[in-house]
Amino acid sequence: MAATIISIALRTQIAAAIAMTLGIGLVPQLAYAEPSHGIAMIGEPALPSTFNHLPYADPDAPKGGKITYGVVGTFDSLNPMIVQGGLTSARGLSSDPLLGNLVFESLLMRSADEPFTLYGFIAETVETPPDRSWVEFTINPNAKFSDGQPVTVDDVIFSLELLRDKGRPNYRAYYSKVERIERVGDRGVRFHIENADDRELPLILGLMPVLPRHAVDPDTFDKSTLKAPIGTGPYLVAEVSAPNYVLYKRNPDYWAKDLPIKRGFDNYDEIRVDYYRDANSMFEAFKKGLYQINPEGDPAQWNTAYDFPAVRDGRVIKETFKTGTPKGMSGFVFNTRRPIFADPAVRKALAELFDFEWVNHNLYYDAYVRAAGYFNDSELSSIGRPADEREKALLAPFPGVVAPEVMDGTYRPTVSDGSGADRKVLRQALSELQAAGYELDAGNTLVSKATGQPLAFEVLVTTKEDERMALAYQRTLDRIGIKATIRSVDAAQFQQRRQTFDFDMTRMSWAASLSPGNEQNFRWSQAAADTEGSFNLPGAKQPAIDALIQAMLAAPTREDFVAAVRALDRVLISGYYVVPLLYLPESWIARWNTVEHPEKTALTGPRLETWYAAGQ
Repeated sequence: MAATIISIALRTQIAAAIAMTLGIGLVPQLAYAEPSHGIAMIGEPALPSTFNHLPYADPDAPKGGKITYGVVGTFDSLNPMIVQGGLTSARGLSSDPLLGNLVFESLLMRSADEPFTLYGFIAETVETPPDRSWVEFTINPNAKFSDGQPVTVDDVIFSLELLRDKGRPNYRAYYSKVERIERVGDRGVRFHIENADDRELPLILGLMPVLPRHAVDPDTFDKSTLKAPIGTGPYLVAEVSAPNYVLYKRNPDYWAKDLPIKRGFDNYDEIRVDYYRDANSMFEAFKKGLYQINPEGDPAQWNTAYDFPAVRDGRVIKETFKTGTPKGMSGFVFNTRRPIFADPAVRKALAELFDFEWVNHNLYYDAYVRAAGYFNDSELSSIGRPADEREKALLAPFPGVVAPEVMDGTYRPTVSDGSGADRKVLRQALSELQAAGYELDAGNTLVSKATGQPLAFEVLVTTKEDERMALAYQRTLDRIGIKATIRSVDAAQFQQRRQTFDFDMTRMSWAASLSPGNEQNFRWSQAAADTEGSFNLPGAKQPAIDALIQAMLAAPTREDFVAAVRALDRVLISGYYVVPLLYLPESWIARWNTVEHPEKTALTGPRLETWYAAGQ
């Protein structure tokens, strides 16, 4: 539904005229809230309006120097906001988990030191009533694009409508909830969301990228392009060599460089992002100093590969960082759109056959922890907690959707003896599969009693790490007659097949935050199951999931919110949509000593946007 744009000033004048005609006083219907420097999902922002800098940034960090980052993959687009370029666009343009927002920025800026709090940025203030039925942003008069043009209300409205109509599905899902738009004076814009019943939506709108109306062609917006974009960010795209590298250079006229919220950020004059075909070649480049920061996720490599001269003489530094965020789910995904995985009982039995203890000990130096739920190591997790009365009330309309052991908090993934061939586990899984309609034939192949077809499927992978885990899983499956083949493809084909749900089983990780919200719709809703490019890779279609996401978004208190998230966690676990794999309890990063970072680490972990060149 297209948003309707009307003028608040005009509406107020009409109301005043009616009031005078009727001889009554004008009731200030619009005075629900006061403009604020920030907004939190629940409660109030931690920082006052007079804050000097974000806690995890060093306001005295030196400016200058150059930095190179390495990433595995490829790119063929400079538009990360569309389906066609969403997964193959250049890193760092917008909302990049590693590099931040180098080119495109949003109305408000998120603090990485709070669960979900935004502070004034392109919009210097935000205003919303207690019921959050609307949100109003007032544009900073100094905000401008890299070509010098000021940011206007027209740009904000244009951005919402363009992203809603031609952006990635998650943009469409969020922004279609805006029922109408009102201008407020010269610099204000109000989004009405009366019927959204979504307390997070004002914050989601605050994170909307702002695009230049004068420089974007709506007719071609949804097509990939390598044309350098115009944004409000601190860097300009200076050089593009797809698929090898992209070079960003500091915009000397960056409008926000003196804002308190940006003090200590964007410290390099140049940022280059190099692309590598695989992790091995990328790591060899790091050893040679071709890029300077290497986040590490492979325990075997962390324990054995960092023995090169630069580490021994102190030129490369290994660091461990603690984070306060939940550890999400990483698993081999069952594509429930495939008939072979349609039965939850089959998925449950297959999940039991992954020998985490063997994999963790033999491949990963016992560094990992087994993933059990979708919000591990946090108050949001249902693991080890029986459902409370709030949760039971939320789940009451959906009897049987949560397994008893998940409801009472006793569920844990299967624990093996670590041998890679635990007979007890094998017998249990085989018994469950037989109860689900399978039997061993004369050749010791597990086949369907009804059709005679073997229980066989393909595991789609693209990295050596995933291939190693899949091979270990394959060996265990083979012991009871299940035939799993492993298909390794390049990164581009892997992304294409995942986007179109063209796989039997593949690896997927869902990161978690302390404030999960609308992104859960894009991951788990029934609508997302039928939307190509969504993160609902398993194809989950469970009405309880939709209801619990809605309860989470509408929760008025932290207690209600936590109950809704835990209930969602229980439903996802009980659906057996994945073979739970593993997660690291800490964050590892290796860096050359030419790079320094602030003393304080953010709640969510290191923020590379605040790091800087040593010796400047």
